[in-house]
Amino acid sequence: MTKEEIAAYISDIKNANIESFKDKAADVEAFRVKYLGKKGIIVELFNQFKTLPNDQKKEMGQLLNQLKVAAQDKVEEFKNYVEENHELDVAHDLTMPADFAQLGSRHVLSVVMNEIIDIFSRIGFTVAESVEIEDDWHLFSALNFPPDHPARDMQDTFFVEKEEGRQEVALRTHTSSVQVRVMENNKPPIRIIAPGRVFRNEAISARAHCIFHQVEALYVDKKVTFADLKQTLLYFAKEMFGEQTQIRLRPSYFPFTEPSAEMDISCNICGGKGCNICKGTGWLEILGCGMVDPNVLESCGIDSKEYTGFALGMGVERMAMLKYQIRDLRLYFENDLRFLKQFDAIV
Repeated sequence: MTKEEIAAYISDIKNANIESFKDKAADVEAFRVKYLGKKGIIVELFNQFKTLPNDQKKEMGQLLNQLKVAAQDKVEEFKNYVEENHELDVAHDLTMPADFAQLGSRHVLSVVMNEIIDIFSRIGFTVAESVEIEDDWHLFSALNFPPDHPARDMQDTFFVEKEEGRQEVALRTHTSSVQVRVMENNKPPIRIIAPGRVFRNEAISARAHCIFHQVEALYVDKKVTFADLKQTLLYFAKEMFGEQTQIRLRPSYFPFTEPSAEMDISCNICGGKGCNICKGTGWLEILGCGMVDPNVLESCGIDSKEYTGFALGMGVERMAMLKYQIRDLRLYFENDLRFLKQFDAIV
């Protein structure tokens, strides 16, 4: 190996012209293998370099590096040329039918969530979002959960490992924590919806999952009454499921509302006559609601003697199940194209 030999190789590489190649793609690959392949010229020269006297290695090493860079640059130049001119070398059959690329579509959960958001936005509700990993105050304490409430148990909530000197944190079990943050940082009137993903420590089955989505609504102002809540619920039900939809409210319990209720809608499958979907009752449960507990308002710095409010919350998966008769919650998360393609026409 001499300096003259390496200089000759560098000159040959720089003078190489792809126009002289007959089969350009194949000849470019042959050019690469000749110089940069495992048994190529450059590998062989580097093997010889190891046997050179130490006083020659600096100069010869620099020349070898110049040779390698020149070869790499020329190969890259050739490859770019081949890619850019490939279509010119391919004969097109204009009689062939077009192969249209398949377009994706929104996931059914995104469609339903956007529909819920749109309905509430028409009556003045704005979207509020927050973090998915929450501390105990925003997730439980500010919402009037007692210290021994089951939701604080590891069997119901995914707790994150506690760090020294910090509050215990967990994956949020409901988007009610967003309502707390909004009330802490804003003065009434407040009218927001909180859509988002939540987590529960539950076994995955056709009717339950450890991940699901909620949309909650909050309205706080002077002289807000249960009648305002009922009218909002009726408006939502008719917009979501059709003008013929009827609602009923059943007394219930939630730590953060008093009084509390669960809302049913008339079954949109059988029209309230009774079927296997509504288990013969003619009614389907869709959400929980109630007047915001005064303790919650006070915890967030709002005077409960001056202001009142209502809150409601619903599961998006549940809404999609009722709207499109989906029987298995697991289908939402399995990315099965046979399932997802059924909703291509939904905008």
